[in-house]
Parts: sequence; structure tokens; C-alpha cells
Amino acid sequence: MRRLKVYTVLLSPAIICTMESSTTSTIVEALTKAIVEHRLHPGTKLAEQKLADHFGVSRTLVRQALFQLSQNQLIRLEPARGAFVAAPSVTEARQVFAVRRMLEAEMTRAFVRSVTPAKVRALKDHVAREKLAVDSQDIRGRTELLGDFHVRMAELMGNEVLAQILGDLISRCSLIMRMYQSASAAEHSHEEHAEIVKALAARDEDRAVRLMDEHLLHVEASLRFDRQMPVNDISMALS
Repeated sequence: MRRLKVYTVLLSPAIICTMESSTTSTIVEALTKAIVEHRLHPGTKLAEQKLADHFGVSRTLVRQALFQLSQNQLIRLEPARGAFVAAPSVTEARQVFAVRRMLEAEMTRAFVRSVTPAKVRALKDHVAREKLAVDSQDIRGRTELLGDFHVRMAELMGNEVLAQILGDLISRCSLIMRMYQSASAAEHSHEEHAEIVKALAARDEDRAVRLMDEHLLHVEASLRFDRQMPVNDISMALS
């Protein structure tokens, strides 16, 4: 009779570490997406056990993910109280937009100087997707696409560091807008993006920079700093 051979596979510490890192990244990505897409509201408590049950992981991995999110300023960790979705102050909101204006003005200048028909086509395609989301009242898709427009510019320039920095800033802006922006204010961003792309295609550096600065100023001006902060439930947000 043939004897069956049984093999025991031992995972090395490096493989286990990689698996844990991947799981942590999944949690970070899911929570970031929920925050950016306005499904998790500022002030929402992120209970470790509830997250561990939802993702089917240990509280240790959840803790690692929450720490990473705190480094990105998307959540705040409070001793003896736990983790909460960040609620940026008015001062912080204004500082974030000031940094974006400085950063994106130079990005726009650099983009004009290296613009190609292919880059313009890519941005036009992105703006077309924005329009579809706006016209269909796809709030979640619209929110994501309007923020990604700025990151897309950095990606098309081949500057991954800039794209990552902008991505982090825009995630914080999304949180700020969830707290303070009026419902109708976001409608104008798509048209302003379209005008920026026209200026980029025409290689009109001064106009492109001016339009970008005005666009960010308009978004900031739409913020209502007396608005009451909403609350949400984590299970509903991640379902």
C-alpha cells in the first residue's frame, strides 16, 4: 500500500512579516477610502475590537493600521480613549490649503513646461469621467475623481514623491471638506478643472497657475466653519 507523504510548511519570519504588512495595508486602505469618501465622519470612534472582528484579524494588526493612519493625520489617538477619525481645526484647515496652493502652483508651472499631447489627453479623459460622475450625482465617485485630478497631474509628470505628498494632503482636505463644505460648493470644481486643462494644453503658464490658485481659493472659500460636525457608525461605513 502506498504511503502518503505529509509535508509541513513552516513560514519564515520574513514571510509572516510580509503577510502581516499586507493585512495592515489592507486595513489602512479600507479606512482611508471610507474617510475620504465621507463614509466615516470626523469624530467617529474606531473601536479596535470592532475593526478586528470586521477584518478578521488580531487587534495588534488593527493597532498597527491605526498608528499609520495617525501618522497621515487622518485619525487621532487619545490615551485611554482610543482612536477617532480626525476633526481638523479651522486653523489646520487654512494651513493645509495654504500648503496646497504653494505646492500646486509650482507643480502647474512644471507641468506646462513638460506638457505633451498624451498628458493633455490623459487629463481630458479624467475630466470627462468627473463630468459623468457629476451628471449622474455619483457623490462618492465625484469626490474621488475631483481629488485625484491633482494627484494625476503629478503622476503624469513622473514624480511619485509629489503624487504621494499630494495624495496625503488631499486626503486631509477631503476630511476638512466633509466637516465644513456646503453641499452645493463641490459642483464648480469640475468646470474649473476643465479650464485648467485648456490652459495647460495651450502652454499658457501664467493662466494655468492663476486658474489653479483661484480653484483652490474657491474651494477654501466654500468652507463653512460654523457647520455642525456629523457622526457615523463604523459598521455602516465599512459595509
